[in-house]
Amino acid sequence: MPKTKMLLDVENIRKDFPILKVKVNGKPLVYFDNAATSQKPKQVIDALSDYYENYNANIHRSIHKLGEQATLAYENAHKKVAEFINSDPEEIVFTKGATESLNLVAYSLTENLKPNDEIILTQMEHHSNLVPWQQLAKKKNLKLNFVEFDEEGKLRLGQFEELLNKKTKIVSVVHMSNALGTINPVEEIAKTVKEKSSAYFIVDAAQSVPHMPVDVKKMNCDFLAFSGHKMLAPTGIGVLYGKKELLEKMQPFQYGGGMIKEVTFKDTKFNDIPWKFEAGTPNIAQGIGLAAAVDYLNKVGMKNIMNHGKELANYCYEKLSEIDEVEIYGPKERCALVSFNVKNVHAHDTATILDGEGIAVRAGHHCTMPLHSVLGIAASTRASFYLYNTKEEIDKLAEAIHKVIKVFR
Repeated sequence: MPKTKMLLDVENIRKDFPILKVKVNGKPLVYFDNAATSQKPKQVIDALSDYYENYNANIHRSIHKLGEQATLAYENAHKKVAEFINSDPEEIVFTKGATESLNLVAYSLTENLKPNDEIILTQMEHHSNLVPWQQLAKKKNLKLNFVEFDEEGKLRLGQFEELLNKKTKIVSVVHMSNALGTINPVEEIAKTVKEKSSAYFIVDAAQSVPHMPVDVKKMNCDFLAFSGHKMLAPTGIGVLYGKKELLEKMQPFQYGGGMIKEVTFKDTKFNDIPWKFEAGTPNIAQGIGLAAAVDYLNKVGMKNIMNHGKELANYCYEKLSEIDEVEIYGPKERCALVSFNVKNVHAHDTATILDGEGIAVRAGHHCTMPLHSVLGIAASTRASFYLYNTKEEIDKLAEAIHKVIKVFR
């Protein structure tokens, strides 16, 4: 089959990813589980090795050369991430992932919430942006409201205006659905929230930041969360962006070393932001790896990556639409992933057969059980793409799905 011309120089990009040379069940790896975690380029792996081999030390407390070098690299990582989403370095808090980032916000905003206050989420939220608010609502006797999505998989945006009122204190919305691929118009939603209420507007950007340009100032969100491991960086590193004036008012999520300025037997003065939210020894190596990942993504270009992801998603949507036995979920306009089911075949069975062909996909509810309940299904199969994937790999997926159909016919 002739190669299809792509927007990116994928052939050269693939050379940077050692794992893509691996064979699975004797066949070349086709890695379509990027929405769960992305693979890592040699540049990121080398950055981790360089830290551990040449300047491994703790930060912000060691008055020696290695400690100074590690501190500089770690603080520089905050600067690079800040530039990446158009914020200021002191507005960037490193966490262990988007999940911790969202929990940090939920915990630290607790003092501002009173019984009968209201929180607005959507039906397509990842558990990480649902369960913390749900549990907070139960604990504080708050009302939880959900904006629905339509048959196409798009939010019913008019419901935001219907639900917003003086009691609304939190609106937290996923930017890009990890199950449907839907890209929600968060700038438009933020405008509505700011005009109709005094609520904090929070964005779960775990799927969007790796795949498209994100500008927090243009978005006008109060907080934004994402994970490094979905954007070429190591696991164990995440980011919480928060507006400076809000972070300064918020209570720390954890207490201990590193986040203090002065401690007496009676009281403690906390450190400046962002350090007051980074208690203990942070994920230094992972932060340095995240900076290397940002460098790599910037070199390729986020608009190029976004267009590549959309092109692959559209191609996959068209290829799978040609197969009568396949049901696809979500809108046609999407980015970087396609969730589907082979009719009368469980998603786990589909994924098992695809794995036999060397194709790695995700099967299950993708941490969106409420969303799947709205769709009326228990699970789905998800193929998710990144900058190193190709249309030829999607052709292999389509061929393998025909094998699934044949096995269960």
